[in-house]
Parts: sequence; structure tokens; C-alpha cells
Amino acid sequence: MAIRSARNVEKQKKKARRAAPRAKVTRIQGNTAAVRRRLKKLSGKARAAKAKA
Repeated sequence: MAIRSARNVEKQKKKARRAAPRAKVTRIQGNTAAVRRRLKKLSGKARAAKAKA
């Protein structure tokens, strides 16, 4: 586990402040079997909802 010293906390805060603003991830993406299955299921549900609309 990482050490949470006062100096490291300050460093993390500075890094967070400097980071470019990016859109939050809307769905979990990855390359494991479980995640791919979940993505497949979500995409199917989204496609069904789109077809229904």
C-alpha cells in the first residue's frame, strides 16, 4: 500500500490540480471476460432502447 505522508498527500493534490479536465467514463471498459460480458449486455440494452424509441 502507498504511504500517505503529508508530503505525498500534497503532491497528489498538486497533480490533481494540474491534470487536464476530462469527461468522466460513462461505462466501465476493460478487457477481462466479465467486463466484456457486461459491456455486451449494456450495448444490447442500449440498442434495444434505441430501437424502441
